[in-house]
Amino acid sequence: MLRRLALVKLVVLAGYVLLVRRWQLRWGTPAPLVDAPLPGDEVVDAADLVATRSIRIQAPAAQVWPWVVQLGQGRGGFYSYDALENLIGCDIHSAEHIVEDWQHLEVDDVVRLHPEVALRVVRVEPGEALVLEGSVPVTGASSTTSGDDHVPAAPYDFTWAFVVRDADDGSCWLVVRERYGYRRWWTWLLVEPVAAVGFVMTHRMLHGIRARAERP
Repeated sequence: MLRRLALVKLVVLAGYVLLVRRWQLRWGTPAPLVDAPLPGDEVVDAADLVATRSIRIQAPAAQVWPWVVQLGQGRGGFYSYDALENLIGCDIHSAEHIVEDWQHLEVDDVVRLHPEVALRVVRVEPGEALVLEGSVPVTGASSTTSGDDHVPAAPYDFTWAFVVRDADDGSCWLVVRERYGYRRWWTWLLVEPVAAVGFVMTHRMLHGIRARAERP
């Protein structure tokens, strides 16, 4: 019985690696965009894992951008599964309308994922691109180089880029790219499950933004 169970697990894992993993890492993205350079790629230059997910929105980029720029905890939320995010104390409330006070971001501003976890804005091209950089600390990891021994360092570098590009027919593409650069040999064991869960949340987020942007 134990051998059968182990075999089933091995088959499921192999199926994910061979079929599902590649699909979810490039979900919705046209072939020309999968490997195309995007704003923010230069921050984690030699990425070990890249996920590029996209959705076509029947609205111009100028109509989608306001929903993107107000992303964040304590701001417009992430238009995803708020209830799941709030189970771990994120206190996320996805906005149903555009708020003027949340429409302005500059380099070095922060966008929070959680009241105690924030990413830094490293690039803003209004109406086109928002790039966030940072990582979630891991308990037990070595401290950061900031000198604060109480702040654990994550074993990876991370960027999260949101790019809006107009199409010829009045619609646009919203592209979300995650780039991970591993600092430890074992980092993939942590990041691979995170990327899989991230797909579920990103899939919902992309549909949430599209639904809001396409409203009359």
